[in-house]
Amino acid sequence: MNPTSTPARPTLQIALTPGTIDLAWGHPAAEFLPVAAMQRASTAALQRYGAAALTYGHPAGPGPLLDWLCQRIGQREGRTPGLHEIMITGGNSLGLDQLLTLCTVPGDIVLVESPTYHLAVRILRDHPLTLVPVPADGDGLQVEALAETLAELRREGKRARLLYTVPTFHNPTGISLSAARRQTLIALAEREGLLIVEDDVYRELAYDGPPPPSLWSQAPLGVVARLGSFSKSLAPGVRLGWLTASPSIIRRLTDGGLLDSGGGINHFTALIVTLLCESGDYDAGVAQFCNTYRARRDALLGGLAQALPPTCSWYRPSGGFFTWVILPTGMNSRALLPQAEAAGVSFIPGPKFYLEPRGENTLRLAFSYYPPASLAEAGQILGNVIRNFGR
Repeated sequence: MNPTSTPARPTLQIALTPGTIDLAWGHPAAEFLPVAAMQRASTAALQRYGAAALTYGHPAGPGPLLDWLCQRIGQREGRTPGLHEIMITGGNSLGLDQLLTLCTVPGDIVLVESPTYHLAVRILRDHPLTLVPVPADGDGLQVEALAETLAELRREGKRARLLYTVPTFHNPTGISLSAARRQTLIALAEREGLLIVEDDVYRELAYDGPPPPSLWSQAPLGVVARLGSFSKSLAPGVRLGWLTASPSIIRRLTDGGLLDSGGGINHFTALIVTLLCESGDYDAGVAQFCNTYRARRDALLGGLAQALPPTCSWYRPSGGFFTWVILPTGMNSRALLPQAEAAGVSFIPGPKFYLEPRGENTLRLAFSYYPPASLAEAGQILGNVIRNFGR
């Protein structure tokens, strides 16, 4: 084959269909990604650290970034991670996979709130685990149902290893776990010896006031392993995040073969991000993202309010990227999708976010990528499609 005739390999994950407002993609607003700030920070990192920026990094991550994170977490959450309670990860996806690799064994039972982030389920299923759903509602994970599930497992002579949850600005629903349920969940997990894996990727993207306190910040040491990330608050391409957990978990990860062989995750990128954060560009970028996404959320919800029939409902998220639409009883979102796409709007049907066969009359919409006018139009189009479905 002539090399010049070979199709170009793709560069990006996202693949959009021309003429379609595709609300399936939970991606950032590309025009607001911090290109200039990253350029400045890259130059500054090489000037400050020289060759040390380009060699193998410390397994837990570079000290300057860990120090910045500890200070910020302490100021924002009222609890500062101890020296051995935090490490840098390659983002939440790699952090979750690392936790599962070192904290579970084949056959372990892992509890998952339902609905949940569908791509986290793919990571969970990469491991030979038994996944058990726990239902959620408008106040988040149903802790009473979790307690019943744990009791039933005990009666069967079984024990759950951990719980995966997104309690703040949930993906896919946008809901945040209520304050009362947070306290009850922490107490239950401590009593049962259940490790909570808290996916906290959307914490910085709060649009109606401060986010709820993290489970990690409220729990006794060792009850929660919290995954944070720069993917949503800075740029997903940096592939950089952090884990706050007990010293025993951090030690197992930092002493493992992956970091013993390769050194710190994304060492050069971590030093660039350090300089960007210290410069004030990080805070400025987060503020811009929040203003942008708040306006986009409001535009989409405004379009839905005008166009959806009264038999539909949806959640108003206080942060994050997503809202969750509940269709009239008996309507199937998978059957609705081709009609919506023919009209110019796409989404992810609700069943994609469940372990069990549920959610046929639900769907997820992402509002992060498109400008307000397109989102308002998408709401109008979707409403018209729903009103005319089956005619």
